[in-house]
Amino acid sequence: MAVVTGASSGIGEATAERFAQLGAKVALLARRQDRIDAVAQRIKDKGGTALALEVDVTDRAAMQAAADRIAGELGTVDLVFANAGVQLVSEIGELKVDEWHAQIDLNIKGVMNTIEVFVRTLEQAAARGGPADLITTSSIAATRVLEKFSVYSGTKAYISHLTRLLRTELGRKMVRVATVEPGMVATELPDHVTDPDATRLMADLLRQIDCLSSQDVAETVAFVASVPRHVNLTEITILPTEQAI
Repeated sequence: MAVVTGASSGIGEATAERFAQLGAKVALLARRQDRIDAVAQRIKDKGGTALALEVDVTDRAAMQAAADRIAGELGTVDLVFANAGVQLVSEIGELKVDEWHAQIDLNIKGVMNTIEVFVRTLEQAAARGGPADLITTSSIAATRVLEKFSVYSGTKAYISHLTRLLRTELGRKMVRVATVEPGMVATELPDHVTDPDATRLMADLLRQIDCLSSQDVAETVAFVASVPRHVNLTEITILPTEQAI
């Protein structure tokens, strides 16, 4: 039984549908109810099982309520894809503090809230001898030095290193922890970027090279979860072949 946050669009939407195609029951978590309802209906129309829950991952109480409902309606969660995130790029001296905190709250605190409410059920699933996976969405920005990406890159570096550290605790309990670090993906994420230089960079990449699709990343996430239980693919960087930065 899989949980996907940020399931209303892009990588989250594509991954939720891919999990369902592979036979998983899927809980879709996002703030846009109409969008996740549509995704859930597509899954159901193809014979799958889906539960769409409007929830803000930055709200701890709302996340706990969602986890309780998922357990009651779909059963034990053994796969969590903590994918919700936002990318807001600006020069640090512009002091766009609200944007700093929006990224910290969603990209870091949102992931921690997701872990808080689902880590016990993942441990329980593993203890029963089944697979148990916690997969996060990071970015190549976690390791690249990109001007004006300071706060966003910092949040993604946190996620990548968190994955490495969590494995020291959860791996011995047979809970696999992994992160995917995509390069340029043709999603709505770049639409949130207002800085003209960053917007131009992303627009040029989208125009000049064959960028990743959300489905490309979804296939990678599904593969990470499909390997034998004793195998943990911990960090996967996925880039368009032509992307040089």
